[in-house]
Amino acid sequence: MTEEFKIAEHKFVPQHSKLSEDERTKLLEALNTTAIKLPNILLTDSAIKTLEPHVGDIIKIERVSPTTGNTIFYRRVING
Repeated sequence: MTEEFKIAEHKFVPQHSKLSEDERTKLLEALNTTAIKLPNILLTDSAIKTLEPHVGDIIKIERVSPTTGNTIFYRRVING
């Protein structure tokens, strides 16, 4: 019997989380931008599959590095 591989738990995959509507509004206001101007992430991306994303959602990606510390990126979910 083979065990299912959980990509989100792999040590090289940064933490991904889906923003709530309130968090989304606050982020876009703070950045003074619109969601369409954010970089994209595909709906089919394995790292976000467990988040049950929808097109248009915003994903927060938190990367931890021993040299730069914590870095946060945001991506807009697109169909693909």
